[in-house]
Amino acid sequence: QLAETGGGLVQAGDSLNLSCAASGMTISGFNMAWFRQAPGGKVREFVARIMQSGDTTYYSHAVKGRFTISRDNAKNTVYLQMASLRPEDTAIYYCAADRWGGNAYDAPARYQYWGQGTQVTVSS
Repeated sequence: QLAETGGGLVQAGDSLNLSCAASGMTISGFNMAWFRQAPGGKVREFVARIMQSGDTTYYSHAVKGRFTISRDNAKNTVYLQMASLRPEDTAIYYCAADRWGGNAYDAPARYQYWGQGTQVTVSS
């Protein structure tokens, strides 16, 4: 299971750090990612991905330069540091795990395990 924490209500320009703790699985065997789903949105939008070793990361254009994904395999936890937050970052943020890798890393269907999500609200 994956459990996200750290969401909340912040103002535009603020920072927020999300955590995703895994239980019953060892994340060192998985590529990990964050997705988000905006209010009323039908699609989960890719945010960031980090490979198993932690040495390769990918970001969406919307968050590149503002968000940082990292992992601590010893703590079985993945993080998302969010800076310079904007109202359009308001969404439920989900952690996801992919065992197999490959192309289309930004597609939700790529991921086998998901957390329940944590709400991030950015006021203007």
